[in-house]
Amino acid sequence: MKGQTFEKAYERLENILEKMNEEQVSLDDALALYEEADSLIVNCQRRLNEAEQKIEILIKNREENQPPQTEEFIPERQSTLNT
Repeated sequence: MKGQTFEKAYERLENILEKMNEEQVSLDDALALYEEADSLIVNCQRRLNEAEQKIEILIKNREENQPPQTEEFIPERQSTLNT
């Protein structure tokens, strides 16, 4: 689960919620799903906090009255954002 993207973790959370809301789930299965959901929530929250911190750093480093510096999106570099 550690290498899982935010989007995949969030999607799995949605699937767990649907399953628990729509199906009759045994107590043992419900507890296992709850534990998995709890872990996913922690993971998603950590990733959101990291993204927020990165944005705050970028904003603080931007000089006043200067437009933000941009660079062309290169898909290969996306994997560095998922760590």
